[in-house]
Amino acid sequence: MLLSASALLAGCAGPRLVESDVSSYSTMHRLPSPPTYRIDLLPSQQSQLTVFGPIREQAEQALARAGLTRDDARPSLLVELGAEGGLAVPAYWPYYGDPFYGRFGWGMGFGGWHRHAGFGMGWMMDAPPTLYHRQVSIVMRDAGTRQVVFESSAVYEEVWTSDPFIYGVLFDQALSGFPTPPSGLRKVRTEILPPPKPGADAAPAADTVPAPAPAPAKP
Repeated sequence: MLLSASALLAGCAGPRLVESDVSSYSTMHRLPSPPTYRIDLLPSQQSQLTVFGPIREQAEQALARAGLTRDDARPSLLVELGAEGGLAVPAYWPYYGDPFYGRFGWGMGFGGWHRHAGFGMGWMMDAPPTLYHRQVSIVMRDAGTRQVVFESSAVYEEVWTSDPFIYGVLFDQALSGFPTPPSGLRKVRTEILPPPKPGADAAPAADTVPAPAPAPAKP
């Protein structure tokens, strides 16, 4: 346990790799003209602006990096955002489906704050590590027809501290390949540089690159 903790602390000082499961679908062939958008907040998001506001700002920065400009007066696209987070136990053997390790802790969703509880044995020496679950989603509609033209989500679970900037990374990953991403589920990896020390210049943003496709299984 001590060795694992030391390794985790040592990893926090250097770059980290965020690998998420991204699922994207698009009927777009190019950026709209003009490449403008408006974010339509859900009622739950409007009532939780103190929580959702910073997440929306990260989404706007990711949309700008994807080539879109916010223009509430003349949008070509109407954008809906989703974000959620919480704690979970690993979904792998020997913990998957184990009644002694239920999902527990707090959760945050675009529908507001909520709690979920389960029966747990956290005091046991073989207890699994805590996983931080984060997920974002983006839905874009044509402003004229109101038809969905793009949807994408990114899901990330990792043994990591709660980090508010992770949503921006996930929005970047969900927009990977925009406006013509590969359809369906894929892995996307992003290397995150450590935050700069007080007084130091900000570290450059790491590139987001899709993970290589797995090799086909031999017959």
